Amino acid sequence: MSLSGKRVALLIEDEYQILEGWYPKLRLQEAGAEVKVIGSGTKSSYDSKEHYPMEVDAAAAEVSASDFHAIVIPGGFAPDNMRLHPEMVALVRDAHESGKLVAAICHAGWMLCSAGVTKGRKITGYLPIKDDVQNAGGTWVDEPVVIDGNVITSRTPVDLPDFGRAIVEYLEKD
Repeated sequence: MSLSGKRVALLIEDEYQILEGWYPKLRLQEAGAEVKVIGSGTKSSYDSKEHYPMEVDAAAAEVSASDFHAIVIPGGFAPDNMRLHPEMVALVRDAHESGKLVAAICHAGWMLCSAGVTKGRKITGYLPIKDDVQNAGGTWVDEPVVIDGNVITSRTPVDLPDFGRAIVEYLEKD
């Protein structure tokens, strides 16, 4: 398995987009990574927009960026809920600053903006966050997947195959 020994944090909060939460989790597990679901600490399980639950392994305050090789952030409205929790924002900021992979899809660019990750970077995501990315100092790009250093971003669920492939390939080289 190509990602054996790699540890990945999947951030989760209520109203996550179901495919953007489950696809990366299962894709990375299939590749051999250990995926830990990290929540804000307010609950032990969070519901997707479609009310499908995802159990958490730990709260953001209980882990650190050094515990992981990568952080993956799904979209939906979960990122708007995530950024209300300083521990979640700090986890993303710390991972980015320490050179760990930070991957975000759809609305997850909101977390990148809040964590100060977008400044000076090419970023994509769901079109309605374009202004937020630009206002946070990022350059908006409309492509299925954008890799800029240790940041990987994608637009929407239709881009999940490209997003998953880019994360796996990055971690294989890391």
